[in-house]
Amino acid sequence: MTIAAVFPGQGAQSVGMLGELADHHPSILDTFAEASSVLGFDLWALVQNGRSEELAETENTQPALLTSSVALWRVWQSGSIERDPAFVAGHSLGEYSALVCADALKFDEGVALVRKRGELMQEAVPSGQGTMAAIIGLENEQIDECCLAVDGVVGAANYNAPGQVVIAGETPAVEAAMQACKDAGAKRALRLNVSGPFHSELMGRARDQFAAELAAVNVQMPRIPIVQNVNASSPGNAEELIQALIDQLSNPVLWTGCVETMLANGVDQFVECGPGNVLAGLAKRISRDSSTTALSTKAGMGAAIAS
Repeated sequence: MTIAAVFPGQGAQSVGMLGELADHHPSILDTFAEASSVLGFDLWALVQNGRSEELAETENTQPALLTSSVALWRVWQSGSIERDPAFVAGHSLGEYSALVCADALKFDEGVALVRKRGELMQEAVPSGQGTMAAIIGLENEQIDECCLAVDGVVGAANYNAPGQVVIAGETPAVEAAMQACKDAGAKRALRLNVSGPFHSELMGRARDQFAAELAAVNVQMPRIPIVQNVNASSPGNAEELIQALIDQLSNPVLWTGCVETMLANGVDQFVECGPGNVLAGLAKRISRDSSTTALSTKAGMGAAIAS
């Protein structure tokens, strides 16, 4: 059995997440307390009792998900696991969770960094001017053609699995591309409830500003090989790793490629370190033969530790 640990991004959050597990694993509360001391507010209170709209604000979602993922990783690591996973990978924001867990980035610096990342992404495009949409049931090339056929800025943002792609860009262009995809035979074209056109060229301003933030943080090569979103491959050195993190803000997430890279290197089990099981589901869509476990439930955590 060859394991990869995968870490989810925005959209995995929900009010009350990890509440059940925290009753059995108090270290989860300790991890949130560490993050709260960095942020200057009670992150656990927001996650457990806040309004869903407040948790969904990008600058809150990002540290909340990173902290949740690290908390689950720490519980898993403190159990009976005897060796590291063969790879780590994270979807969008999840790449930072993976870096923290692979000792490439200190936890407190990671919390502060993704909080700033969220702020810059939120500020990059005025509210309402950009959006994202999920396209189900078309080939990647068909979706790319539909985006090119409409006026304005729009393109693929997440290649999540075969037949499942998210597009992003200017709101009128995204809406036009959605209609073009429907006309081309898409099973569904669904606008997402997000605050901006993430992983599109409209994030150029955020990318440039974030580069300066990353330069002030000590990012090292990870202890465990990481497969990065921008190129679905592992970096050769820290400079390549950091450049891929910068480019990720305005380039598509090649998640299908990331999973395929890990499969080609012998991975046959994916352990999802974060709330929910979205990435476990995508792994099954990409390879039906893969085994998946999600750590966010008591049963899933127990199974991961036992195995």
